[in-house]
Amino acid sequence: VQLQASGGGLVQAGGSLRLSCAASGNIFRLDYMGWYRQTPGKQRELVATITSGENTNYVDSVKGRFTISSDNAKNTVYLQMNSLKPEDTAVYYCYMRGKRFRYTASSDYWGQGTLVTVSS
Repeated sequence: VQLQASGGGLVQAGGSLRLSCAASGNIFRLDYMGWYRQTPGKQRELVATITSGENTNYVDSVKGRFTISSDNAKNTVYLQMNSLKPEDTAVYYCYMRGKRFRYTASSDYWGQGTLVTVSS
């Protein structure tokens, strides 16, 4: 399974971006999708998650500004980012957890990262 993230870029403070991440390969079921971010010298931080039942969770710093959604038929997760702040600048990584086949164990999958830069 490979994850391909896209949608990063440079935006001014207050602007918006939409990240997308599509999974390809043999997939039986995806149970959990999310977005993490990382800046130099810091640990990777959980930004938002969504389950197959569409339960969502957000880190406090993005609540009310970011929205995570998914299209299970397309094995794709999105992150709509509004009212962006310079402190949102980071490399954003998508993450999925699921099964390739019915009787195999669940595995973790990561995208390659997409850079979001918010200028002040």
